[in-house]
Amino acid sequence: MTPADERLVAALEAEHAAIYGYGVLGPKLDGATVGLAHNADNAHRARRDALIVRLASAGVTPPPTAASYQLPFALTDRASALKLAVLLEDRTGAQWRLALPATDGEVRRIALDALIDCTTRAAGFREAGNLTPLVAAFPGKPS
Repeated sequence: MTPADERLVAALEAEHAAIYGYGVLGPKLDGATVGLAHNADNAHRARRDALIVRLASAGVTPPPTAASYQLPFALTDRASALKLAVLLEDRTGAQWRLALPATDGEVRRIALDALIDCTTRAAGFREAGNLTPLVAAFPGKPS
């Protein structure tokens, strides 16, 4: 497996976790924010599906989704759901950021687009939750 494939596998694992997280946090949101979560879930599902096809086409066995994932904190209300949505986007964006130096051409463009998408969605959830800063100084880079 190439370094690029390894980074894409890590990104796929992050996409799996994000999809799980949105399934858990959705019921805690209100009408004003559930649409953001629905759109994010759809985006992660589309990216996951494309990654599975890309990896399989390259002869790499895509990792399956886990049966469940450990949440980093309890989801009790809208505020904690928005906080989790931000965390999901930041963590997924971080995996795509790590893919950038290992990739080139079309695959690098895919990774960059994914990082931008995750950063944009995270900003939307931060805005909805009145969380600051809206965008990290270096999106996808651990602070």
